[in-house]
Parts: sequence; C-alpha cells; structure tokens
Amino acid sequence: MRAPSPSLKTERQVTLPCDRFAGRLAGLLVIVGCVIGAGRSAAGDGVLLRVETEIFADDDEAPVARSLSLFRDGIAWDFLETLSKEKDKDDAGPDEPAEFVLHDPARERIILVDPARHVKTQIDHLQLERLRASLGTWARKSDDPLMRWAGGPDFSNGMEETATKITLTGPRVRYEVTFEEADHGALPEEYQRFADAALLVKALVHPGGLPPFPRIAINRRVAAAGGVPVAVRLEIESRMAKLGRRPNVLRSEHKVLESWLSADHKRVAAAEERMAVAAPVDLATYAGRGEGDGPIAAEPSATKRR
Repeated sequence: MRAPSPSLKTERQVTLPCDRFAGRLAGLLVIVGCVIGAGRSAAGDGVLLRVETEIFADDDEAPVARSLSLFRDGIAWDFLETLSKEKDKDDAGPDEPAEFVLHDPARERIILVDPARHVKTQIDHLQLERLRASLGTWARKSDDPLMRWAGGPDFSNGMEETATKITLTGPRVRYEVTFEEADHGALPEEYQRFADAALLVKALVHPGGLPPFPRIAINRRVAAAGGVPVAVRLEIESRMAKLGRRPNVLRSEHKVLESWLSADHKRVAAAEERMAVAAPVDLATYAGRGEGDGPIAAEPSATKRR
C-alpha cells in the first residue's frame, strides 16, 4: 500500500479528475506496503521481507503505480514506480525506479534519491514535526468542510472498528483499512511510528492531496488493536456528486514474501551505489520547487501548485 499544499484552492484539490487524483494520492497508499515490511524487520535481526504493492484507480484492472519494498535488519528500501495506463499489468517494471527511498530509523534518517537527476535529499524529525503543526493549522482554517475535517485532530465520531477492519467517514470521504493480527508483539507500535513518518514525508515532498491526519488516526487504532494493515481503500466524492458523478477511488493490494529474490540483492547494492554518488540537495530543489515556493510546512501563501 503509493498530503496537500496550503496554497491549493480547496475546490481544485477535491475535484481532481480520476487520473490526476490517482497520481496525487498513489504515493500515499504505497506507503502501506512499505511500512508493513519495515515494522517486521525492525522487530528482529536477520529478517528479510519483500513487499510488492500495486495501486489501482476506480475499477481499472491495470495499476497506476507500483512499489517494491525490501527490508533487512530494520532498514527499508522502497522503490517507487509510476505506470501509464498503456503499460502491461504483467510487466515486471523498469530496472531503474522513478524514485527510491531509504528508511533508516536507527540513524533517524530518511533519504530520497532521484536516479534520473542523480540527486538525493535527507529529511529529519524536526522537519516532519514542523510540517505536522503547520499543515494541521492550515487545514483547520480551510473554508471547505472536507479539508477542515482532515486537519483533525479528533476523528473518533466517524470511526468504526471490527476485528479486522477500520472505516473512517468524513465529509465526502471514506477510508477503509483492512488489517491482520501481528505475529510479533512489538510490531504494531513499530508500524505506527514508521507509517506516521512515511505519510508526513509524502505530504512534505509531494503535496497535492488530503492531509495525512485521518490515516494517522487510523494507524493509531490499528496499532491499538495489535494489527498491521494489509489493504487500503480511499473514496472521495467531488462536489459534483449530487449530479450523479461517482466517487474517485484508490485501492491498494500487497504481496508479502518473507525472503528476497536473487535480483533483490543486486537491486539494493545498485541503490547503495547510486545513493553514494548522488549529489545532495535541499528539499525544495529535490521536489522541484524554487526558493520562493518552499516546502508546504512554510507559509501557505508561499507554496504554489506543482
């Protein structure tokens, strides 16, 4: 299972056509596949996990995005791939990802690498906490009920929970997260911490969707239930819903293998080499924004639509 810019006009944010909606939010759902493996790896040394994630828009059979997430001894490598509709579903994907991310919680670092541009950037805990505060404040001041609701902090009224599923309903939006009980007792808390950070990273680097706080609230409930997510479904209704327009839908599917393929070791080795030689840049440069644009944690008026 692949986060908004305060300067975006709310109407444009929540009424995107399906293709653009999928592109904006696919990265958000891809995080689920990544954090499942990362939590399990952190729970014990010597663990190898392979997580394939596919993101689907509406009823399309072909995915709009894929990720391959590889986990070893608490470190997670997430290789992100964005697909066109013409790409065959059975295609194994390109040798070089559109982006790959190193999650290294022991060293408190998250490194993003753009192989095409040969650049990398690093995000620290302080940046994420500043984003959390500024993004929540901005969203709660929005004129749109959906954005204002997504700013939180309380989502208890719209939350429903069963033994294996949590749903959260808000103005024109519905989240559905299916989870399973974790084998390791420390996994749910590990998963929650990792997932929250990963969602904030996506909101910081790739703005353009809803704030991540509803999903963060769901993560907290899943962890409290002793589980980890295995599937995610997100539905958003546009303001044209009264005219019969169907909601925009994204869903994610995950395949987990408790070992690596021979090619995975080569992929990680190649990623380590690419990361070592990539030029370090600041976050704004990496995200393709100028100094005047800034990350979305800055003043709302400073951020423009990408």
